[in-house]
Amino acid sequence: MNKQEFLAELRKGLSGLPAEEVDGRVAFYAEMIDDRVEDGLSEEAAILSIGSVEDVVAQITAETPLATLVKERVKPKRRLKGWETALLILGSPVWVPLLIAFFAVVFSLWIVLWALVICLYAIALSFAACALACIAQGIIRFASGDAAAGGCFIGAGLLLAGLAILMVFVCIAATKGAARLTRKTVFGIKSMLMGKDNTK
Repeated sequence: MNKQEFLAELRKGLSGLPAEEVDGRVAFYAEMIDDRVEDGLSEEAAILSIGSVEDVVAQITAETPLATLVKERVKPKRRLKGWETALLILGSPVWVPLLIAFFAVVFSLWIVLWALVICLYAIALSFAACALACIAQGIIRFASGDAAAGGCFIGAGLLLAGLAILMVFVCIAATKGAARLTRKTVFGIKSMLMGKDNTK
């Protein structure tokens, strides 16, 4: 792939962005290729060092705010004709609720996901608090001469402390997983708005 082919594919892949931003991105990568050619690389090698068009588009998609993509997607590419405007207005009782429902479902799932993560942290905190309470009670029982009860309380406290530590690792893994899923969901929505099929 030469420079012109790369830039043409890149422009096509970024068609979901505002025109001025597409021009800026294409100009940036054109200059990057030129700089690497000046450093002694061939045009093909310079392009290979940058990465595939799909990778570049994916990176730009991840960096672009969702609001920018939504605004560009809903903005008409040309002046709408009278019958098109009328059709949009007449169809709005159908497509507006569907659009709202889609984003509401996505947002609800996101809330549920992070609520589960928060619940895991609450469980870990509860284990830790109960562990401290049991150990403190065990010490009090030992001090009062009730060694059997004191030993039971301290044993239970140590067990709960172990569970609390285990839950910390579970919470960290759950947080990373939820964050990864959130990023993938947002990226998926962005890719739909960008028209990712254009890059293939």
